[in-house]
Amino acid sequence: MAHPQHDMIFRSGSRTYYNSSRFFPKEVREDVFILYGFVRVADNFVDAIPQNPDGFYRFCSLYREAAAGKPSGDVIIDSYVELGKRKQFDPAWSEAFLRSMEMDLTRRTYDTLDDTLAYIYGSAEVIGLFMARIMDLDPASHRSAAMLGRAMQYINFIRDIDEDLRLGRRYLPLTDTTLTDLSEETARRNSEEFCRFIRQETQRYDLWQAEAEEGYAYIPRRYRIPIRTAAEMYRWTSRQIARDPLRVYREQVKPGKARIVLQALGLLLGGRS
Repeated sequence: MAHPQHDMIFRSGSRTYYNSSRFFPKEVREDVFILYGFVRVADNFVDAIPQNPDGFYRFCSLYREAAAGKPSGDVIIDSYVELGKRKQFDPAWSEAFLRSMEMDLTRRTYDTLDDTLAYIYGSAEVIGLFMARIMDLDPASHRSAAMLGRAMQYINFIRDIDEDLRLGRRYLPLTDTTLTDLSEETARRNSEEFCRFIRQETQRYDLWQAEAEEGYAYIPRRYRIPIRTAAEMYRWTSRQIARDPLRVYREQVKPGKARIVLQALGLLLGGRS
């Protein structure tokens, strides 16, 4: 059962996911909150300013001990381990997630798409796989579930260019652009090329999102509503940025709570999703 701490952590960490997930049935919603409590706490260690590597590695050790049968006494870790056993998570998925989080302690830039995708696998694709197991989906859905995680993460990278720069990070590879970096100064000095590059990357997202949507057929309608709500909000974010790519330096483009809830209600009441 989810603990109030899961709700607090999830709510403070992701407006889109949190408000979309509230439309899952209670038993699924609680499992989703447990999952996101675990991944958000791990992420917070590496995204803190300054970073907290000691806290992160202690968290990893406690998780591995709990997974081996020794409860940690930490509700975030122990409830995640219980969830993983109950829903038969592949332990390799959890390790891939922790590896990607560890990369944020040591790696600052990603210079090829393959490098970026290696990071995305652990930071986002496995989240899609966890979600597929929580919803008890056919394994045939797993490719699409992973692609949905990939697509959403890529929009995060585009949306968060400025924030990531302040953390000393660049996830978007520059192999398909003449830009030398993604600083605001460089982007404004080469605005035409920057806008072309960002629009090209949102088109890459579109391709991955389209592949992800092929898996909607595996998801029961009641579960599909929150999944599609979150996906549509990421599509909205992508379109806003594509209209004005330089906007990423002025604000972090995110839908408001009202837009998210109205999207979910529209799917719920519209009779189709």
